[in-house]
Amino acid sequence: MVLSLLGAMNVVPFGPAGAAPSTQTAPRGGLTAGEQATIELFRRASRSVVYITSISLRRDWFDLNVYEIPRGTGSGFVWDRQGRVVTNYHLLQGANAAQVTLHDQTVWDARVIGVAPEKDLAVLEIEAPSQSLDPITVGRSADLQVGQSVFAIGNPFGLDHTLTTGVISAVGREIESVGRFPIRDVIQTDAAINPGNSGGPLLDSSGNLIGVNTAIYSPSGAYAGIGFAIPVDTVSWVIPELIAKGVVERPTLGVELLSARLAQNLGLEGALIGRVMPRSGAERAGLRGTRRDAYGRVVLGDVIVEVAGREVSTNDDLLLALDRQKPGSRVEVVVLREGRRKEFQVELGSPGG
Repeated sequence: MVLSLLGAMNVVPFGPAGAAPSTQTAPRGGLTAGEQATIELFRRASRSVVYITSISLRRDWFDLNVYEIPRGTGSGFVWDRQGRVVTNYHLLQGANAAQVTLHDQTVWDARVIGVAPEKDLAVLEIEAPSQSLDPITVGRSADLQVGQSVFAIGNPFGLDHTLTTGVISAVGREIESVGRFPIRDVIQTDAAINPGNSGGPLLDSSGNLIGVNTAIYSPSGAYAGIGFAIPVDTVSWVIPELIAKGVVERPTLGVELLSARLAQNLGLEGALIGRVMPRSGAERAGLRGTRRDAYGRVVLGDVIVEVAGREVSTNDDLLLALDRQKPGSRVEVVVLREGRRKEFQVELGSPGG
């Protein structure tokens, strides 16, 4: 006969022979006001957080059938009662399909309706009933303070609805998106953000969305106390654009820039114009590109140093200055020409226009 380990153990009581253990369990004390607030925050906000599985299609070379293969997992949150869900673009990059699991554990096939690789944001749409959808409460990020408490909800390592807490460690950070565009004014936090947290919300102490968790800084690949979130003020204008158009229509100034390295080597601070596009707003305004004179000498073009009131020190700064502008609008462009500042009113063009 085989005995289980527990069944074969000899139990030796503590204290006098035959006496029951004298350990007493203390009654649980009341929760503090801070604990109660955190519990309520998680209870309310977690209903808006979803679990996302990105899927790739693979064909079996033997039977030629196509199979759905889970590619990656992450988090997201419900944006509205029409079934729009916000997450990171990098979670869906290269995937053929996606599934969204709501707080009630129902699973829905999702379709991608808009992506912004330059902001690492994407919008999915599911056909869930509106009563199953709890849109997140959107806050603002312009007035965030270093040291204030933040809360991250997501599905790290596939663990359902996990809460981590911390503080804002810094604001105004800049990271590079998967589209290799700069994302400015990023929030840095020490709230634990691990694989699977990507795309989930970063909340303030009122439970309002202040950022979308997107990346960590880690030499080892594991969480090292430095996480980053895309600020909600960026999310608030990007997501409506993605819902309406599927992409963010970045307006164009009508110029081609020379490389930032060349400008740096020349000791220039700003965006050096290499070529002004024909029939563009920049040409109509009178901006000048780099050219050669009658003797073959290089004559540097205008150096853009300010656009719409925002300082431009690099080529990336110019892209960021155009972020919130619309095609067809007119902006003030300040350039350095032969060492002197000149101002121009330039009508912005459409992508490909």
